[in-house]
Amino acid sequence: MIDKDELERLRLKYGEGSNGAFYSEKAKRIGSKVFDANGTRQAPYNGMPTFLAAPARVIDQANPDFGDLQVAMIGVPMDLGVTNRTGSRFGPRALRTIERIGPYEYILDCAPTFDLRVADVGDIRFRSRYSLEKSHQDIEAYMDKVVKAGVVPLSVGGDHSISLPILKAVGRERPVALIHIDAHCDTGGPFDGSKFHHGGPFREAVLEGAIDPRKTIQIGIRGASEYIWEFSYDSGMTVIHAHEVTGMGMEAIIAKAREVVGDSPTYISFDVDSVDPAFAPGTGTPEVGGLTTREVLDLLRGLKGLDIVGGDVVEVAPQYDATTNTAHVGAQVLFEILALMVSSPSIIAKG
Repeated sequence: MIDKDELERLRLKYGEGSNGAFYSEKAKRIGSKVFDANGTRQAPYNGMPTFLAAPARVIDQANPDFGDLQVAMIGVPMDLGVTNRTGSRFGPRALRTIERIGPYEYILDCAPTFDLRVADVGDIRFRSRYSLEKSHQDIEAYMDKVVKAGVVPLSVGGDHSISLPILKAVGRERPVALIHIDAHCDTGGPFDGSKFHHGGPFREAVLEGAIDPRKTIQIGIRGASEYIWEFSYDSGMTVIHAHEVTGMGMEAIIAKAREVVGDSPTYISFDVDSVDPAFAPGTGTPEVGGLTTREVLDLLRGLKGLDIVGGDVVEVAPQYDATTNTAHVGAQVLFEILALMVSSPSIIAKG
């Protein structure tokens, strides 16, 4: 039974008169950013929805002024490259409506929407809702402006084909390393007369000189399309299949990922179908036998300190998920990638 003196101490410190005060240095550091002077924080269901409840910033796409932003979260609502079920064009809207993500990442010990100068800068506007090639051109042109402004892009798709034009911008000056979490390698060749589909962005990114295949690791791969991914092996990519995860253990996978990318500028691409459809059914090409949400979080948190220069979350198709679980997974992963950027050497160096 609790000692009466100890109970009295706790009542005096944390009782009604405390007004929600924080005492430890860690709690004070985070609480002072989140709570106002009256001990109140904004209700998660209040206000205009934005990615991770970050500030919204209106950007002129033709002549963008990003001000002092370090990171721009960008919606890319385009799914013209899918080979199965459409719908990921609604992914950005779905992720914006997910509440109660963050603001504190307790493993990485940061509050990224407060620790970084970050904003939701809206969605890319496309010239045509019908042309995949023009849409890729629009993405690349806008991302070029983002990168040239010294801002790190963190994008929400959309189908996985959007990674190609983004990587062409991010890897314009030098090929970047890649950590790719997915059910599929997405290194297939032309399909039905097009090389721009969501099953081939990373083959094209290598051929464009945007990513270094020997500094690329693909995690969670599975399914019946294995025969299509010969480019991954031939080019020197490291592939870890979903069935290997249990035997290897997440610590070994994290160590391998860190070994592969080293201290190179690194892009993280997350396809929500990497997660087993038991956790995330709302996607266009679900594959059973995937990663758990806990495994994904452990993996991402293990990447702290890498030089993250961009990232994306793709393939959330909310209409196939009545529970909104898939969008919740996507929003949490978006938050984890943003949290990793707090410790990214490139972002720290720019100040």
